[in-house]
Amino acid sequence: MGTLLAAAAVLITSACSGTAHPDEGSSRSAAYKLTDRTPAAAGNIGSFTWSIYAEPTSIDYAYAFDYPPNQILSNVCESLLRWNPDLTMSPNLASSYSNPTPTTWVYKIRPQVRFHDGTVLTAQDVVASLRRHLDPAVGSAWANSFRNVKSIATSGPLEVTVKLKKPDSTFNQEMAASPGTVESAATLAKEGKNYGSPKGGVNCTGPFSFGSWTPGQSLVLRKFDGYWNPKLKAKARQVKFVFLSDATTRVNAFQSGEVDGGWMVPADAYDQLRSSQAGKLYFGRNTTVADEVVGDLKGPLGDTQVRKALLMAIDRKGIVKAGVGGVGEVADSLVTDNMWNNVPAATRTALLKDIPRYSYDPAKAKKLAKQAGVHGQRIVIATSPLDSQTTIITQAVAQAAKAIGLNPKIDTLSPEKYSTLFTDPAARKGIDLFLTFWYTSITDPLDMYGSLETGVFTNYGGWSNKDFDKAVEQAVGTYEPAAHAEANAKAQQIALRELPWLPLYTQPVSVFLGNRITGVQPSIAYLYYPWAAEIGAKG
Repeated sequence: MGTLLAAAAVLITSACSGTAHPDEGSSRSAAYKLTDRTPAAAGNIGSFTWSIYAEPTSIDYAYAFDYPPNQILSNVCESLLRWNPDLTMSPNLASSYSNPTPTTWVYKIRPQVRFHDGTVLTAQDVVASLRRHLDPAVGSAWANSFRNVKSIATSGPLEVTVKLKKPDSTFNQEMAASPGTVESAATLAKEGKNYGSPKGGVNCTGPFSFGSWTPGQSLVLRKFDGYWNPKLKAKARQVKFVFLSDATTRVNAFQSGEVDGGWMVPADAYDQLRSSQAGKLYFGRNTTVADEVVGDLKGPLGDTQVRKALLMAIDRKGIVKAGVGGVGEVADSLVTDNMWNNVPAATRTALLKDIPRYSYDPAKAKKLAKQAGVHGQRIVIATSPLDSQTTIITQAVAQAAKAIGLNPKIDTLSPEKYSTLFTDPAARKGIDLFLTFWYTSITDPLDMYGSLETGVFTNYGGWSNKDFDKAVEQAVGTYEPAAHAEANAKAQQIALRELPWLPLYTQPVSVFLGNRITGVQPSIAYLYYPWAAEIGAKG
């Protein structure tokens, strides 16, 4: 549901940090504070350089399902709606939208918006862009967002109507992420398979246009002077993204001034960069939860009681302290608290007060495991040598498994092979646990829990629960906020009781800004919001 994990400099994964119900008695650590907005830019700047931990395989919006392509495309291409840094949603290329029937969404397209080649945005461009997700030949990573779509058609010169097979509460929300991206229909037809490649590029409506892409090195964006939104006109004439896969190399580039900034700062460099004379480290809103995915429910972890015992035996507070320097919180849910922002506070409290919690209790965990018949069964924990955080998590989970009587084996995979765990069921054969940092792309818990519905591709372990599926489908089909939240809460209750994934901790978004630049809003919304447009010269 709008998220994927990539393995590169950091383990990560749509579809979008609060505290995810921290352990009772815990509170946000003094180790960090969240920043809504860095100081506003004092003026324009000629250019700045931005580090990115991996080179995208494509910048085609249909495959923009990961941090590298999304943080670039968010400045170049735009969606019908916009996901803002405060995690609210607002009109964008659609100046307004309506829901005249439960199965109808109507979008009024903003007039006189121009693509980077100077042509004017039309309703036909919107239709062509959205329909690509329905085309099996395209193989969109976002096809699931369109699973309930019956038709997409123009209904006026600047109007598009989407008809659904049945009510779908997430469809309109997804129009603020990659599924709602609009590209020139003429460009899509002209470029064909070259679209989104270093050769074909893209032709969208954002504050920056595609400039050039040197494979293996960098990608350049240039300011689009014809951009329609005066509030988000770019302050920089050019942005250069440099691909630096090695975490130490990225940190050294920050320190030397070789690059001006970057998202996803390596956790083991937090202290170093906090005291840096080269710039400043910031933390912001996130929707990400670090989870251990149970990849094999036919093995020892197929027993719910064993999964519960393992979670209770994991020293999650210790992981937060050692793995991310205290910059994070223990998670008792698979979603962050801010995913419930659209629910009234009183309702939210009532719905979430009795969720299952698994406090650290090694003795109780061992007893529970023994009752479940644990006696030295082998489990395989997949990992990859990416950074110290990953290593610490893996070792802590293995230690917990051993403590409850299991026989853990750590299987270290290359980053490339690790990525296949999320795309190829065959790669998961024989793997009991693997780590993900799962983010949501809309402000709705359903973006996460829908990922665990029976038969959904992202339900990696093949977990199935009829009551859970019923709750998810009820949430999907319900627009009324209170009833939607109640169905989400029921799904969450079941997922946390059954634990198909084991929640570990949350941590905020991190971004480093060198001394030359300022203006960014630290938030996970950088994956869809034109964050680079706000960066300019420091005063």
